[in-house]
Amino acid sequence: MLHGGSTRMGRTLENKQEIVAELKETLKDSQLAIVIDYNGLSVAEITNLRQQLRPSGSVCKVTKNTLMRIAIQGQSNWEPLNGLLKGSNAFLLIKEDFGSAIKAYQAFQKVSKKTEVRGGVMEGRLLSESDVKALGDLPSKEQLMAQIAGAINGVATQLAVGINEVPGSLARALNAYVEKDQDGSNDEAA
Repeated sequence: MLHGGSTRMGRTLENKQEIVAELKETLKDSQLAIVIDYNGLSVAEITNLRQQLRPSGSVCKVTKNTLMRIAIQGQSNWEPLNGLLKGSNAFLLIKEDFGSAIKAYQAFQKVSKKTEVRGGVMEGRLLSESDVKALGDLPSKEQLMAQIAGAINGVATQLAVGINEVPGSLARALNAYVEKDQDGSNDEAA
């Protein structure tokens, strides 16, 4: 019986090590971690949140604070998470598209009314709830690219109009010079 218990504990330890390794791997690919208090959410609601986050390339991890503490140990860019590791936490780990992920979470939260943002960490900095909200208000990568493309197209259009205007301006200037010259030579002839 004692032997069976130790085997079970060994498996549990292996499972914990797998969870920590998976957390480390996910954190390595993430640029932003948001900690939410998920107290009161059902398994179905957490599954729903995960589905809403998936299109943005983000994941929602529900894990013990102790395991997250082990996963971030020695990683200076994630160590500020220690200040948020209390209570029932879920971790939104976001690779790139902060705006879409935060908006997806906010839409979920608006419907469920059961979660709240404790804070986040990005590039080694602890973020408040308002910082996280501000990140969510930033334009998405696609919107930024569209704005840049629009600006480039606007400059290109102005440049093209300007270049097309040069021959016309040059022609008018030459014509005016010729007319002035003709007017001047007529005066001399008279």
